[in-house]
Amino acid sequence: MTKIKGYTCSCCGKYYEELPTSYGNPAPVYYYDYAPEERADRFELDDDLCVMDNEHYFIRGCIEIPIIETDEHLIWGVWVSLSEPNFNKIKAFWEKQELLEPMFGWLSTDLPCYPDSINLKTMVHPRADSTRPYIELEPTDHPLAVEFRNGVTIERVQEIAEQLCVNNDN
Repeated sequence: MTKIKGYTCSCCGKYYEELPTSYGNPAPVYYYDYAPEERADRFELDDDLCVMDNEHYFIRGCIEIPIIETDEHLIWGVWVSLSEPNFNKIKAFWEKQELLEPMFGWLSTDLPCYPDSINLKTMVHPRADSTRPYIELEPTDHPLAVEFRNGVTIERVQEIAEQLCVNNDN
């Protein structure tokens, strides 16, 4: 298996010791539809759970895409909407650590480097070890779903890192 090493970013020319393989989003996409002064009234948000307007429920989880010819994954930290009953099951699960069946949700994160990813169908797989849930994408022809099924190359991971480069002024 290949070990992922550092790289020289083509967008900024800087050498990075490690190729990033994990990206996250601090809130569901809908959070950003509102002015900062409205958010406190409309959202209950912590690192893992979010409630919008007391009627829309979200959980943070991980889409884990295998990196071909390595033992590593490209991980997208994403938000998924859940029904109120499933959201309540998740909250109780965290307190009791019961085993839960996978549950349906809608992807609620707009991922860069892909066409519109909002409302892709998902299955949320709660994990009993206090790790964020594993998010499984419905098999479709959306590029994110294709990469989820088939994996990505190290070159694709580097391309994503360059598109999201913190030194990129674009």
